[in-house]
Amino acid sequence: MNAFYNKQGVGDVLLVQLTLEKPDKIHTEQFGDVTLIKNDQQEIAGFNLFQASDYAELPEGQPVEVTEALVTALQNALKKNGVSHTLEVDLTPKFVVGYVASKDKHPNADKLNVCQVAVGEETLQIVCGAPNVEAGQKVVVAKVGAVMPSGMVIRDAELRGVASSGMICSAKELDLPDAPAEKGILVLPEDAQTGSPFEMKV
Repeated sequence: MNAFYNKQGVGDVLLVQLTLEKPDKIHTEQFGDVTLIKNDQQEIAGFNLFQASDYAELPEGQPVEVTEALVTALQNALKKNGVSHTLEVDLTPKFVVGYVASKDKHPNADKLNVCQVAVGEETLQIVCGAPNVEAGQKVVVAKVGAVMPSGMVIRDAELRGVASSGMICSAKELDLPDAPAEKGILVLPEDAQTGSPFEMKV
């Protein structure tokens, strides 16, 4: 689940995304302060919660962190507005420390590499175009479902015929202060713990 809130831009409305796939066509259904957004199969892809600040504490001018407290507040908001839908939410960290276990040239693109990146108990295949990525590095990985500071949502992708699950991030992409202008991923100290959450301190 991802949530977006911009009171100045769109008013007191929380936009909640429940699936990463964008429906070809959407159908809406209104229940009080809740507008459900459904796909052609009548599955709920997301919802808009109006008068959102009446239901949950929401940050002004910064990304909405999906926490257990927020999920509980949204579940209560749905129930209060007559929506019988149980929110199933993955609360595991989406920005984590990764270890680049291997790097191989992309078979169909000179400037891309195919990396196997350990992120704890799993290893992700990530296609990366950064000139400074190397095996043995500790890096920041945005996992599928992560929302970048730019608003971009990370999805499973296929780049030039090779599957990629996640993104190895640069300091600029993470919107970190004093990020270098030159292209390249952020390389973390060797003692960074693989699989641990990466805290974006601004």
